[in-house]
Amino acid sequence: MKYIKNNWIYILGAVLILALFSLRFFHLTIIPVFADEAIYIRWAQVMKAEETLRFLPLSDGKEPLFMWVAIAFLKFIRDPLVAGRIVSILSGFGTMIGVSLLSYLLFKNKKVALAAALIYAVSPFSFFFDRMALVDSMLTMFGVWTFVFAYLSFTEERLDYAMIAGFTLGGAWLTKSPALFFAIMLPTLWLFIKSPKTLIKVIPLTLVTLIIGYGMFNVLRLGPNFELIASRNLDYVYPLNHFLVSPLDPLKPFLIASWQWLTTMGPWSLLILALIGCVINFKKHWKELTILLIWFLGPIIVQSEFAKVLTARYILFSVPFLVIISASVFLEKRRNLVKILVVILAFFIGQSLIFDYQLLENPQKANLPRSERSGYLEEWTSGYGIKETSVYLRNLQNSNPRVKIVAGTEGYFGTLPDGLEIYLNDMPQITIVGVGLGIGKVPDPLSSARKAGDETFLVINQSRLNADPLKIGFDIIASYPKAYRPDGTRDSLLLLKVR
Repeated sequence: MKYIKNNWIYILGAVLILALFSLRFFHLTIIPVFADEAIYIRWAQVMKAEETLRFLPLSDGKEPLFMWVAIAFLKFIRDPLVAGRIVSILSGFGTMIGVSLLSYLLFKNKKVALAAALIYAVSPFSFFFDRMALVDSMLTMFGVWTFVFAYLSFTEERLDYAMIAGFTLGGAWLTKSPALFFAIMLPTLWLFIKSPKTLIKVIPLTLVTLIIGYGMFNVLRLGPNFELIASRNLDYVYPLNHFLVSPLDPLKPFLIASWQWLTTMGPWSLLILALIGCVINFKKHWKELTILLIWFLGPIIVQSEFAKVLTARYILFSVPFLVIISASVFLEKRRNLVKILVVILAFFIGQSLIFDYQLLENPQKANLPRSERSGYLEEWTSGYGIKETSVYLRNLQNSNPRVKIVAGTEGYFGTLPDGLEIYLNDMPQITIVGVGLGIGKVPDPLSSARKAGDETFLVINQSRLNADPLKIGFDIIASYPKAYRPDGTRDSLLLLKVR
């Protein structure tokens, strides 16, 4: 008992780490491959196979760091989706450690640090996205650690911390363009300096961080199509004068959507803890809470005003700062109030674990926000049936090595054909070709392949097939239904064979 009493912080920390990994690794592929996951993993596979294409994501204006890291896991993990999602799990682990450390640095309280780690580990918001092969978990991790090292640099006036902050900022910039928010918000941390005179030392340290971060980002100039990053960003954001032209559109609907995402996936009890934390601690810790609120709300408000498209994962990098605000309630020392706070935390944990359990066992029953359920479980972006289709084609090829298989897919990029290609990457004898959308007859490439004697298939979402497949020359081999929509209908992935 004495050992436990003296080392409780380490024991609980170990339990939290075990809980995080246990939750995130269990049934890791129960949600099928998502559109962007298929693209990122396919890029990583191609980059792994051909060293001269290590900057391939620039062709679509995307930064490549996530794919560079995924390459390492693709070398020894057979399932490509697992390999990609492990990158996000490890990023989530890095975020949890960063959140805990930052909580301790700001409030000098071990209970707050542990509470922050616990909240992050079980929150459905972080839980869901830390299990997806998307760049947002990695961006979130780098954002938290940029805050940590910039804080240490400014408060201790140390160049080495400023340089490390530059490296983490650079990592964020090599991951996704919203890293710009971290660079813009760095000066808010000047509020933590000891005196105004210290700015003479802190401003140069800030410049060191920014120069290193931007310098790392400019490594991408070594690859072709660097200029596409800027041009593709314009496809997602409005120009600055949009604020003067239409200030409330899409600001109002996106803020409402963000509120719904946070109350649903936070879940809402997290916001209650955050509100209480602000009320009871603002007088004594106004600097810390002000900065955390800026890092939490600032990007959400700006994106809501200028983004053309906003989904829940785009605000993931703001969530850790909400988590820290929520954990700050345990600075409270009044016993009666602490008991109430513990009850609220327990309620939050209960809410979260029920949500997490549904995501682990039956995601279609989970209370996902409408936009997330639609994208990940219901529509063409959801990859239900893709892995099963790949298994069918693989088995067919292995049982008939001399037969040439051609599989056409809807579209040319995205869930299909990339989703099918990631699973058949090691089967070069199977040809996968995109044949477009709105198909109402056997596409010419597939018709030609069938006439040449090839085993020819079409993989397509039923909603994108404009005719009865049996009437236009296909046999239905398999149908893989997706989740039900609110109106009771459901789409299906069809595996069709050309007669």
